[in-house]
Amino acid sequence: MEINTLVPNDFANPAILLSGPVDYGMYGNFRQQLDAAPQEGLVTVELTTLGGDPEVARMMGEDIRFYSERSPDTRRFVFLGKAAIYSAGTTFMSFFARVNRYLTRGTRLMIHERKLQKDLHVEGPLTTCVAGVTALLHEIQCSIEIQNEGFASLVLGSNVTLEEVLRRAPGNWYIEAEEARSLGLVEAVL
Repeated sequence: MEINTLVPNDFANPAILLSGPVDYGMYGNFRQQLDAAPQEGLVTVELTTLGGDPEVARMMGEDIRFYSERSPDTRRFVFLGKAAIYSAGTTFMSFFARVNRYLTRGTRLMIHERKLQKDLHVEGPLTTCVAGVTALLHEIQCSIEIQNEGFASLVLGSNVTLEEVLRRAPGNWYIEAEEARSLGLVEAVL
């Protein structure tokens, strides 16, 4: 399938419209619309979100990756971000090839590190204490690996290095649409 830069008219009738928090409700809505999407041609996914569950974003993204790889010559999945694409929304966007990412004017992306809120209560035999602390450490390490894989996908083919994302993400990095285009994070701004 030919990969050309799209124009506003190409986005007139998105196959998948999503807005609100990225959660299991959004995932169910996404799957219904994905199953009903055209089996060939352009399949536009339009999203506005202030964020949500990064694992749900990854599930939706894996569906996009799977279907894109399953029918690369017949369907083109394209992302259109509107107004706000924060946190989990940016994670979802990272599953689309850079040439298939678009934003509307004035849209803001927000990239940040994953958050964790957990209490660790240490009490009992020392070996049991070590096991609990080690389990939490492994959870944190694995979450960092997953987070950084997403950051690497986001910057693939752009002018942004993974090191820059890792430096800026702890402080919530907001990127306006035109800046995202100039950085090569998206194909175009409509």
